[in-house]
Amino acid sequence: MPVPWFLLSFALGPSPVVLSLERLVGPQDAAHCSPGLSCHLWGGDMLCLPGNIVSAPGPVLVPTRLQTELVLRCYQETDCDLCVRVAVHLAVRGHWEEPEDEEQFGRAADPDLEEPKNASLQAQVVLSFQAYPTARCVLLEVQVPAALVQPGQSVGSVVFDCFEAAVGAEVRIWSYTQPRYEKELNFTQQLPALPSLSVSADGEDVHLVLDVSEGQRFGLSLYWNQVQGPTKPWWHRNLTGPQTITLNHTDLVPCLCIQVWPLEPDSVRTSICPFTNDSHAHRNLWRVARLQLLPPRGWRLNAPCSLPAEATLCWQAPGGGPCQSLVPPLPRENVTVNKALEFPLLKGHPNLCVQQVSSGEKLQMQECLWSDSLGPLKDDKLLVETRGPQDNRSLCALEPSGCAPLLSTASTRAARLGEQLLQDLQSGQCLQLWDDDLGALWACPMDKYIHQRWALVWLACLLFAAVLFILLLLKKDHVKGWLRFLKEDVRSGGAARGRAALLLYSADDAGFERLVGTLASALCQLPLRVVVDLWSRRELSAQGSLAWFHAQRLQTLQEGGMVVLLFSPGAVALCHEWLQDGTSAPGAHRPHDAFSASLSCVLPDFLQGRAPGRYIGAYFDSLLCPDAVPTLFRAVPVLALPSQLPDFLRTLQGPGATRPGWLRDRVEQVSRALQPALDSCLRPPGTQETGFEMGPEAGDRT
Repeated sequence: MPVPWFLLSFALGPSPVVLSLERLVGPQDAAHCSPGLSCHLWGGDMLCLPGNIVSAPGPVLVPTRLQTELVLRCYQETDCDLCVRVAVHLAVRGHWEEPEDEEQFGRAADPDLEEPKNASLQAQVVLSFQAYPTARCVLLEVQVPAALVQPGQSVGSVVFDCFEAAVGAEVRIWSYTQPRYEKELNFTQQLPALPSLSVSADGEDVHLVLDVSEGQRFGLSLYWNQVQGPTKPWWHRNLTGPQTITLNHTDLVPCLCIQVWPLEPDSVRTSICPFTNDSHAHRNLWRVARLQLLPPRGWRLNAPCSLPAEATLCWQAPGGGPCQSLVPPLPRENVTVNKALEFPLLKGHPNLCVQQVSSGEKLQMQECLWSDSLGPLKDDKLLVETRGPQDNRSLCALEPSGCAPLLSTASTRAARLGEQLLQDLQSGQCLQLWDDDLGALWACPMDKYIHQRWALVWLACLLFAAVLFILLLLKKDHVKGWLRFLKEDVRSGGAARGRAALLLYSADDAGFERLVGTLASALCQLPLRVVVDLWSRRELSAQGSLAWFHAQRLQTLQEGGMVVLLFSPGAVALCHEWLQDGTSAPGAHRPHDAFSASLSCVLPDFLQGRAPGRYIGAYFDSLLCPDAVPTLFRAVPVLALPSQLPDFLRTLQGPGATRPGWLRDRVEQVSRALQPALDSCLRPPGTQETGFEMGPEAGDRT
């Protein structure tokens, strides 16, 4: 008899799964008894005919007590019915009657008369079960060995598995022997009823209404049902009915399940997952999913539920336009949420992005994971090398229309510069991103070709401007006012283009480097012309740390910019080393650490009093205390980030460069960009970020 859980009143979805009770597998009834007894269950049900009470001829077995227990009879893993297990406790009643002549003349010498007193006892026990609309009778045969036959003593019990019943039903059980020597035992039990649950929507809110009696206590748990791994609890409360729980519509995801049970012994727990096929829940799942870069080439998709999706790499060119898929030559990968995966790459590039494609080939998510650490998108050309049998190689350039051969007559930029790109590839100026037996990917810089292309155009523009200026000088009386206006406009335009800022920092670890890259990317949007060694690895390796810093510092100060010293524990240690020894040991720091090389030029400016107005200090207040900054560097403002971010941005922009309301908007923009990277630096090693912050609120109680 199938059990209609919640009386099938759920309008939410599939049948629930029942938990926490003992499971009996299969539809067969069974019987077992206490040690020392033997029992047998007669096949099939019988008619319930108790008959009249008869006198016992001697010691007999009679039922003395009934005991029940709730179990589950399961036909499949998720197809279970509630079942009542019944235990019948038995005892010996009556005595052997001795003949009168034996009492008068003494015991008989015939040993056959002694045999009945040493014989075992056998009884047929009937169990009658009624629970509307079900009625059953079963027959159990029990045998007790002679050694256990003691009049008036209990001999053990026999257990029957089991009578099926509906949740919340009232069951009645009778037990007697056949023939019947005593009045039948009877037992009545009310099975626990589960709270009734319904769902209603009100705008952006979803209400879970639990219809239970007034004052009844029950437990309610919301959890994410994971296909891989154990379930993840989200929310749990012990409540008193009736109750209404309010969820935000954006909290619903396909694997969100609800478990409810009465707070009673042996209570039945029921779980349902009503949002499995809900289209809004699937959209919410993609909305809360997050891609996370795991250095050096790892990544992870954080999501509360499993996602039927594939991940591909694509190439995002600057200036907008669709991200061009790199499949082939790179393969697609099936996504396993909350699990670290590896990119098949040799090096990262800011133009490389990750696309998440659902099973219907629909693009659901795209993120360029390297943009914060490697800077903004670059105008590089991606070359695809294909390798065939017998060492055959072919090269093509990735264009919006597809992969175009380098040496062709097509009207594409790559075709016009095909020979130059081949020379760059052969001379090692291109960065190899991927290498395999079937091919390779190369990123070649295009900046120098853009400069050459526009050189003649700029020369023509300069000549035209010079001629125009000479003509205007001929009528200087008429244009004097216009020139004054032009001068003011040029000054305001220079301020709008942004001031130069050179960031100097110590690369303490990969997390701090990502934090500096995030700060530099945010400052570029102010706008400021930001220079940082993190984005200039190629020039830094070619020129050397000291020469590169000296050139950038000179250019920044000549343009009226600022040099920003970002203090960290590693930077403070380097400063103390220089102040104590006056030099730094060669090779003691990484070759790309421009901070250690820059101290030889920075310290003289501070020692000779040239630093004010040209330098500014900063530190992240959750990573360093203010007193740790050496006293020498406090000759210039040393500001804490992000708490003193307004003063920091105002100093970088310079006097008179901000408009009303500008500073407030930029502070919010930079603070939002810094917070995730700062949290990542503060997180202990090995801690995984889930990124899900949702929670239901108790709503109106009815």
